[in-house]
Amino acid sequence: MEKLFLLMVMFATCCAAPRDMSGKVFTFPRESKIDLVKLLTHKQSFNALTTCLRYQTDLSRNHVLMSLATPTKFNAFVLFKPELDNTMRMHALDGVADFKSLAIAPNTWHSMCATWSSATGLAQLWLDGKATIKKFIKTGALTGQPISVLGQEQDTYGGGYDINQSFIGMITEVHMWDTVIPSTEIKRYMAEQYVTPGNVFNWRALEFEITGQVLVEDMRDVK
Repeated sequence: MEKLFLLMVMFATCCAAPRDMSGKVFTFPRESKIDLVKLLTHKQSFNALTTCLRYQTDLSRNHVLMSLATPTKFNAFVLFKPELDNTMRMHALDGVADFKSLAIAPNTWHSMCATWSSATGLAQLWLDGKATIKKFIKTGALTGQPISVLGQEQDTYGGGYDINQSFIGMITEVHMWDTVIPSTEIKRYMAEQYVTPGNVFNWRALEFEITGQVLVEDMRDVK
């Protein structure tokens, strides 16, 4: 029983109450199919989404930054870096679009925001202050209890992780809104200025669970 308890402590840490993550960073130090951060929310219906985060990695292979799945759509909303150079892939409602000709230097901090509207099906990426063109992915509301994960892609609802798509690096300042927020707010985020906190995920009051060897570190120790 004692060994089981130790394993539970080692491989799963649950933050039941919202935690202010200001000045903190999630560090994913190894290639793994068990290391992830699950972000918790009570929202179950989305007519639009905006997600912003900052990250650093030296990976050149496929890897996932964020994966949101519902019981009926495993790729309900995904930010995926394919092996293709200077390309970022976004999924919405199992549809997909590639955003190309991006300056994605390895081992460099990047600020990224992604927007998607269920009414128009249009999606857009912002990377380090620059906006891409808008691309159509899919229309329709995103419904059902979401499971949202940093660092792994879900091939099933809350599972099916692939070690060859796992993220290695650091992620910080994650926010998600259930609207397409104004470009003025995105520009403020890109400039590391104050933005209205996300109403789905708020880095300053984040509810999350860590599984595996993901560390919470001070930003000043890694940047």
